[in-house]
Amino acid sequence: MIVFRSPEEVPDGFGPSAVAIGKFDGVHRGHRAVIQRLKDTAAATGSRAVAVTFDRNPLAVLRPDRCPENVVTVERKLELLGELGLDATLMLTFDEELAARSAEDFVVDILVGALQVSTVFVGADFRFGHRGAGTPELLRELGPRYGFTVEVVEDVYLEGSSRRVSSSWIRELLVDGDVAGAARVLGRSPDVRGEVVHGLKRGRELGFPTANLSTIVDAFVPADGIYAGWLVDHDTGIRHPSAISVGTNPTFDDVPVRQVEAHVLGETGLDLYGHDVTVEFVERLRGMVAFEGIEKLMSQMAADVAQAAAILGVES
Repeated sequence: MIVFRSPEEVPDGFGPSAVAIGKFDGVHRGHRAVIQRLKDTAAATGSRAVAVTFDRNPLAVLRPDRCPENVVTVERKLELLGELGLDATLMLTFDEELAARSAEDFVVDILVGALQVSTVFVGADFRFGHRGAGTPELLRELGPRYGFTVEVVEDVYLEGSSRRVSSSWIRELLVDGDVAGAARVLGRSPDVRGEVVHGLKRGRELGFPTANLSTIVDAFVPADGIYAGWLVDHDTGIRHPSAISVGTNPTFDDVPVRQVEAHVLGETGLDLYGHDVTVEFVERLRGMVAFEGIEKLMSQMAADVAQAAAILGVES
């Protein structure tokens, strides 16, 4: 997938394009349904399949007091979009200048001028342009004038649920530690990616060595607690079954910031320092608690490892 960081990077003659516009935070099931329709239309019309998105949530500029934390970083979003088989993504810098651009200028300069759009896909609540004046109805009015059609994509619902799939729902589930529920909404396991760094090595002292991720990770971190999941080592390509801890180690109360650390099941001498890894969350085992004494903590850690192994179907 080609990534354009501004309309000026799109080469002349790149289109025609079928375009989906949105924040695509998390690239969840709803987004994936839109992308699939986009790709089907592009294939049927001989057009390029292109996503148009933004380098930040527009609320970060328009209403920073109401801007939620992103489900994933911009780079992770691009990676996820690339996995869906798009021809290109145009990543727009959402700043005061873009926010002040009129809706029609957005259509003329970006969709028509740069991408030679033939079909536009948007959600029913999509707004764009200065003060949100751009709507699906305005796009339909402008379409005949500039040679494109508009498809408004309906909301996606999980089977048995009356709530639409959304990034807000995913954040709520992760705040509650419901990673299994978040996986159903996302269409994939929630995960975080970072570098393995040196920690206090207390897990090793207790017989359960862990790979500690740097505090800089690329996604919304679930609630404090213990989870079953996988550690994916991008340096070796190996997926390791793991028991995962998120939190500040309340038993010892000596970790100042929340940390993600994974104990690889069935491995004792694994050296992952400096490796680029992804931690995938499958199921929450329990919340984070402070134990009265090392023996109780170690007993619970052994139980956590056994439960994680049972959930993942591996030996502990």
